[in-house]
Amino acid sequence: MQCRDGAGGSVKIVANAAKARYWNVSMASQDPALLRRLLRAKDRMDAASEEDWPVERLANVSGVSEAHFARSFKEAFGVPPHRYLLTRRIERAKALLRDTDALIIEIAFQTGWNSLGTFGRVFRDVTGESPSELRAREQAAAHQLDEETEVPT
Repeated sequence: MQCRDGAGGSVKIVANAAKARYWNVSMASQDPALLRRLLRAKDRMDAASEEDWPVERLANVSGVSEAHFARSFKEAFGVPPHRYLLTRRIERAKALLRDTDALIIEIAFQTGWNSLGTFGRVFRDVTGESPSELRAREQAAAHQLDEETEVPT
């Protein structure tokens, strides 16, 4: 939710705080058995985020209907299951870009993307920069840190 006001966005901050309180209250009010089943599905996505996880498969892992799973997951975790999975994939891709010299296309496929174009578009949407921009920025920061910590001989 984004609102414009004369206070420089304070309405947005208040709205986000209210949204966070709503999700925390609603998660606490859910059935503990259902939360355990939702966490089981979430854990499976975390362990194999490169795999396809349609709602049908996640609902089967959780032992609930597809509609109930999708609604309950969003209520419990604040994002729909598909968005959660995309976020996990992007987090993994960021780590691989930062920590390896693997080609970007290899990283895209390793993290579950079937298309380099889709990977690049979603990556930019989530992070605000392309995979190659992130890699270049991270490498420059690491190089600068190395120079600052070198001991003169």
